[in-house]
Amino acid sequence: MFSMNGDVRCELLCLDLPKAEAIRHSLREGDLRRPAARSRALGDPTRLLIATALAQTDKLCVCDLAWIIERSQNLVSHHLRTLHHAGLVESQRDGKMVLYRLTDVARPLLQLVLADAEPVT
Repeated sequence: MFSMNGDVRCELLCLDLPKAEAIRHSLREGDLRRPAARSRALGDPTRLLIATALAQTDKLCVCDLAWIIERSQNLVSHHLRTLHHAGLVESQRDGKMVLYRLTDVARPLLQLVLADAEPVT
């Protein structure tokens, strides 16, 4: 079992060069920007609350979300824009209403983020 007790550095240089080089060449920072943005978007408690509310139904409007999470509509709209830019929510106009839903990418990510949280009832 791994643990993070004490010093977290090796006491000697033990570089496994072939393994380290193979991994290093497989990673490209640019490829990780979108997933990082999605992770950051769910890192805010209000956005996480909005996403959790959306996960419990097919779609909700800003009015519903504001009522559910007890925040102003302006604040909810601001956070929905952030979630939308991160690719976690989609919007659809229905007459004068705009309805929001989680994207297919958002659902599994939200489940991972909430994995050790208390169950939502």
